[in-house]
Amino acid sequence: MSQTIVITGLAQGMGREVVKMLAKSGDKIAGFDVDSESITSLKKEFDDIGAEYYLEVLDITDREGILRFRDQVLKKFGRVDTVVSNVGIGFFGPFEEIDLGKALKCLEINVIGAAAIFQAFIPSMRSAGTGKLIAMSSLVGQVPFPFESIYSASKFAISGLVESFQYELSPFGIQVAIIEPAQVSTTFAAKIHNLPPEGSPYRERAGRFIDRDNALIKKATTPVQAAEKIVKVIRSSRLKLHNQVDFMSSFFLFLNKVLPKFMRDMILLNHMDIKV
Repeated sequence: MSQTIVITGLAQGMGREVVKMLAKSGDKIAGFDVDSESITSLKKEFDDIGAEYYLEVLDITDREGILRFRDQVLKKFGRVDTVVSNVGIGFFGPFEEIDLGKALKCLEINVIGAAAIFQAFIPSMRSAGTGKLIAMSSLVGQVPFPFESIYSASKFAISGLVESFQYELSPFGIQVAIIEPAQVSTTFAAKIHNLPPEGSPYRERAGRFIDRDNALIKKATTPVQAAEKIVKVIRSSRLKLHNQVDFMSSFFLFLNKVLPKFMRDMILLNHMDIKV
C-alpha cells in the first residue's frame, strides 16, 4: 500500500535518493528545499516516472510558509502518513572561537526546523489516529565529536525533542524514529570544514581532524546505500526509536554502551587523529 510522505531537504544527497526510491515504488511525495535548481531537476525526474508529487522552494525557517505548504499538501493528497525531517546544516570549529550568531542559525535550522515541520502535521495525524514522524539526526547526537560542539548540541536536542514528545503522541497512534548516520559520502562536511585562523591554538589539531574526516568520507556509505536503509525505516509498520545506516555509527554506539568513558575517549581521539 502506497504512502503519502513529506520530506524536507529532499533536493540533494540522501534526501533526494530516498524520495526517488519511494516515488518509483508508487508512494506520493511532498517536500521542499531552498535549492530551486535541484527542485526543478527533481520535478523533471518525477515527471519522467509518472510520480505523484508536490514540491516547493521553501526555507525551513519560514514558519508561515511551512503552514501554507502543509495546507496545500493536505488539500492535494487528503492525508499524510509519514513526515521525515531531513533539513540540516553542519557547523565546525573550536568552541572558544565560534560565532554564536552563526551557531544560533544552526540551532534554528536543525532543531526548530524539525519541530516546525512535525508540529505542522501532528494535528492531521492525531485526527487520523495514525502517523510516523522520522527525524534525521547523527551519530554525534549520542557521541559528541570535538570541533562539532554546536552541531552535536543540535543533534542531542533532536534526540531529546523526539524522545520527549513520543510519550505525548503514542496514545494517538503516532510513531517516532531517529536516524543516526555517522558519515555518508556527500559534500555535507566539506561545506563546513574551515581551518581556524593562523595563530589559533586549535589550528593544528583541527587540521588533523579535517584530514582524517575527509579520508573517512571517501570510504563511507554512499547516499544510495544510506537511502536504502532509510526507506526500510519509512516502510516499517513498527518503528524502532534509534536507527543506524552505516557501520561506523553502529560501532561507536555499541562502544558507547559497553566501555567506560576514558576508553571511549581514547578510541575517539585516536580514530580522528587528534590525540595530543
